[in-house]
Amino acid sequence: MQVETKWFGTVDIEDEKILTFEKGIIGFEDFKKYTILFDSDDGNDAAIMWLQSMEEPSLALPVVKPENIFSEYDPVVEDEIIKNLGSDIQNANLLVLCTLTVPSDLTKMTCNLKAPVIINADTLKGVQLIADNDDYQVRYPIYDILNAAKEGK
Repeated sequence: MQVETKWFGTVDIEDEKILTFEKGIIGFEDFKKYTILFDSDDGNDAAIMWLQSMEEPSLALPVVKPENIFSEYDPVVEDEIIKNLGSDIQNANLLVLCTLTVPSDLTKMTCNLKAPVIINADTLKGVQLIADNDDYQVRYPIYDILNAAKEGK
């Protein structure tokens, strides 16, 4: 399937890479279909990926794997919320991502640890939820962390 995007032009997406968010994403509840795009050849190893809407070309949320930012990230979530991702969540191939806010001053870049995106790669279903962890911030500063990781490669 071909999808038009604002940032990546026309992109061919295989059906098995289309994710369904039955409740949408927080703030974008009307859009249910997404895919993950990479803006480099690093693929899954890329520091920043994009959760691209299949329905709205201009909707592409920058996301990161939280373990690249916060090594002990372990969101506490209600089982009721994630059970919609599939019947065998304990053994599912889950991918956890956190959205980024990237202002014009990149040194002010933040990561939302409070509202992770959880994707079941086996069922291609996803959900964004609010973690019950009181110590997780909505705007966790990450510029220095990403910069240090980039220099360490």
